[in-house]
Amino acid sequence: MAEILPEDGTAGTLIGRVQRKDGPSVVAVRAEGVFDITAAAPTVADLCNAADPAALARTKGERIGSLEDVMPHLLAPIDLQAIKAAGVTFAVSLLERLIEEHAKGDLSRADQVRKELNSLIGADITTIKPGSPEAEALQKTLMARGAWSPYLEVGIGPYAEIFTKAPPMAAVGYGAEIGIRSDSDWNNPEPEVTLVVSAKGAIVGATLGNDVNLRDMEGRSALLLGKAKDNNASCAIGPFVRLFDADFTLDDVRSAVVELEIAGPDGFRLQGQSRMSEISRDPEELVRQAMSEHHYPDGFVLFLGTLFAPTDDRDEPGRGFTHKIGDEVRISTPKLGTLANVVATSRDAPPWTFGTRALMRNLAARGLLPETEKAIPCPTH
Repeated sequence: MAEILPEDGTAGTLIGRVQRKDGPSVVAVRAEGVFDITAAAPTVADLCNAADPAALARTKGERIGSLEDVMPHLLAPIDLQAIKAAGVTFAVSLLERLIEEHAKGDLSRADQVRKELNSLIGADITTIKPGSPEAEALQKTLMARGAWSPYLEVGIGPYAEIFTKAPPMAAVGYGAEIGIRSDSDWNNPEPEVTLVVSAKGAIVGATLGNDVNLRDMEGRSALLLGKAKDNNASCAIGPFVRLFDADFTLDDVRSAVVELEIAGPDGFRLQGQSRMSEISRDPEELVRQAMSEHHYPDGFVLFLGTLFAPTDDRDEPGRGFTHKIGDEVRISTPKLGTLANVVATSRDAPPWTFGTRALMRNLAARGLLPETEKAIPCPTH
């Protein structure tokens, strides 16, 4: 139980969601136990859009048990926020996306394509700042060689790749099954730090996420990104949101080292890490680009991308890594704790049935929606 928590235990401001008998509840995790603060913050979106989220999270609330008591009932620690993701934010992941593209989603060609691309690009992409004159020069060189691609455009061009990972309320939490499509034969986890952002664009905290990816689908065409990313149970977030306060800031995110461990039912073991210090765009810049000219009235969460792209051979030499049903995936970093999930197919994972309408009806039935929220006027646009 101790490893689910950050290395400093409950010293930080930790919030989450727990499935109680009467419905999902917003909780604060403290040394004295887990406290239901739903009466003060009916949703995590309400809490994160407050003037001082950390102060609101210190509301006394109702003690509902120890962390050990509630662990089996943990949900993803967000609710109404849009779930966004930044892609190709590390040089290594850029190369792996290029490999998927050039291999046309064929796992058996990955090793050969990797060698060909390293020779073709002829530059150390890790030293190139996106949108810089050096990036523009490399773009012209690769276009002349017929090697430019959408992944290079977002990897070193001025605009980041920002996409919708899943609808609000679709994420699963700690201990849940994570889903891959049953017709995918090349896929992998993507361990990432995930920022929590208010409607005004303020970064209020962070958590961990698994941006599950189907490499065969995306490799066939970048236009299949939605099919590769957004499937039942394919987005895991948790275990808790750690709100920014005096002891945890954006600089802790910038210096985070995210560890990944996979333990397969076949005895396969894989370990890796993603160092946020190697990200090609600063987290604040990614949030700015995610906000763009759009308005997220409930705020959003933003996956920051991953350095880690598993290439270790699992079965046949040269075929690299892909998931097997039953894989145990653990993502951890000292300041945020551990997110653990087990791989299933999206077809066999529990279906997502409790959406935004269900949450609003549940909160209304529990008398947790303030009168001012029951009659919000319709906007003019």
